[in-house]
Amino acid sequence: MDFLILPDREEAARLLPDHLARSDDEMIRHPSGRPWLLGRWEPHELTVVTAGARRLVLLGPTRIDHPTVERVLGRARTLHGLDAVARSLPGNPYLIASMDGQVRAQGSVSTARQLFLGTVRGVPVAADRPDRLIGPTGSTIDEDALALRLLAPQPPWPLSQRGLWSSVSVPPVGHWAALGPTGPARTVPWWSPPAPEVPLPEAAGTLRAALHDAVGVRTAGPGTVSADLSGGMDSTTLCFVAAAEGADLLTYHVEPLDRANEDARWARLAAERLTGARHLTVPSQGTSSWFDLPVSDGHLGEGPLPWHGGRTHLEGLAHTVAEHGSRTHLTGLGGDELFGIMPSILWSLAHRHPLRSMPVLRRYQLLNRWGLFVMARGLTDRTGFAQAIGGAADTLTSSRPAAGRLALGWSIDPRMPPWATPDAVDTVRRLLRETAEAAPVPLDPDRFRHRVLESLVLEGSTVRQLGRYTEHYGVRWEAPFLDDRVVEAALSVRVEDRAVPGRFKPLLTAAMRGLVPDALLDRPDKGEFSAEMFRGLNDNKRRLSELCADLRVADRGLVDAGALREALSRPVPDARHLGPFQNTLACESWLRTLASAPAAHSGGGSR
Repeated sequence: MDFLILPDREEAARLLPDHLARSDDEMIRHPSGRPWLLGRWEPHELTVVTAGARRLVLLGPTRIDHPTVERVLGRARTLHGLDAVARSLPGNPYLIASMDGQVRAQGSVSTARQLFLGTVRGVPVAADRPDRLIGPTGSTIDEDALALRLLAPQPPWPLSQRGLWSSVSVPPVGHWAALGPTGPARTVPWWSPPAPEVPLPEAAGTLRAALHDAVGVRTAGPGTVSADLSGGMDSTTLCFVAAAEGADLLTYHVEPLDRANEDARWARLAAERLTGARHLTVPSQGTSSWFDLPVSDGHLGEGPLPWHGGRTHLEGLAHTVAEHGSRTHLTGLGGDELFGIMPSILWSLAHRHPLRSMPVLRRYQLLNRWGLFVMARGLTDRTGFAQAIGGAADTLTSSRPAAGRLALGWSIDPRMPPWATPDAVDTVRRLLRETAEAAPVPLDPDRFRHRVLESLVLEGSTVRQLGRYTEHYGVRWEAPFLDDRVVEAALSVRVEDRAVPGRFKPLLTAAMRGLVPDALLDRPDKGEFSAEMFRGLNDNKRRLSELCADLRVADRGLVDAGALREALSRPVPDARHLGPFQNTLACESWLRTLASAPAAHSGGGSR
């Protein structure tokens, strides 16, 4: 899928074919007859609803009650009248409406489906990827945004949403884009997270139905559907739901490098119970891919990949499952964020139910050996969201906090790598302070729920960007846990029902009880895969050290090549210290991709 959206105005039509159209584009027209959608899509990805002089297009797997949607489209007084349709769709399709000369266009809350906005000769346009907008909008690399990508583990929201191309933007999370007959594009809020008020049993039922819908629309029709079966609860759940939906299922398991990793045993147990599926098990391989430097031939992309180390692995997966007939592959990304817990949930519990939460707080304090004073200080902290972003500017070059440190803030405190140049550090510090001064609003007033949504947006970006590479093999990489309806069901549960002592992912296990065997749901932990990353870094150290003699990120004044070479020669104390290497290599790989593209967009050059 690859498409462009035009407003219903005559000057937009005049942009074709010299500026926007491609020779193999299909076209869907506005009710007025003017060009509206240009691009490429499979017939099964397209749903069109017409009501008089109004038209609605859904691009992506979904399912609708056609008469109901047609009736809503015909009766809507404004584009806001389509909110009910948007809130009913499984599968996260793009929703694009042309109504009375106005266009509404939106992706998904997680940004797994994202829209990009630009202006070409005064005409606002939108696309599902920035590639189609870079040339026509005259975009160059946003050097400040590139410096942000060095931050580990990642830039805090909303800076994480800042794009790498100067004249291309994205709608904020939970907004749709409005393209009118005159004027620039606008972004309009339509979604906010549900209140966490639903008891666990009720939320579990809603979640189960949403997961069946999310998987069902992706597995409908003939043909093989493949799915990760790592052994973890998230991927195992999707496999059992897909089997229940009648999919011709092919599971894919990569043996962990660390023989102590229990995921392999749990994957075998799950495979034994998925009797109607075929199972692929591949040996641990390609560990060096975690720190290689793949360069795409002419594929500019959005920017450095958020899961750079996974690209080569994913391409190998896509190649293998495609050979076995799969055209859709399901991944469990998003499950940890939706159903697991992070330390900030303790802050939320303490502020929602100070007395009732005391036993849970005490349990976590003892398990993690946090001091009572440290715990009390964290739980009573009142730092606001904007203040937290500004405070991060002051610790950019501080030592990383010790593993296991109590962290109850709005986000994980980001750090610049020790090989970042002073100019790069100054740039990021300035951006953090400018963002704080603008008084941004968090994704949710509650710290824990903000963290959940922030993480989901990062996962959505990962699925979106890496999915571009599986497309080359004819395989769609899909993450059902990132569906809007699944996200809403998970966020609706009471916060106190998420942290149940002795239970791992209680909402997901409650939702899947009776479908997934109890022996699998009662697993109390998950596997850990840092061995692959450590092996990859060790295998590539010499090559990466040699690469320091010709670094694109050094040419742009972002990295001190000598400091990076020195860091590569030292032992890495724990897995948390691998992220900075990954982020730097992601930036380097992307810059080399630009240099190899037929028409590189080098931006403003060196600093």
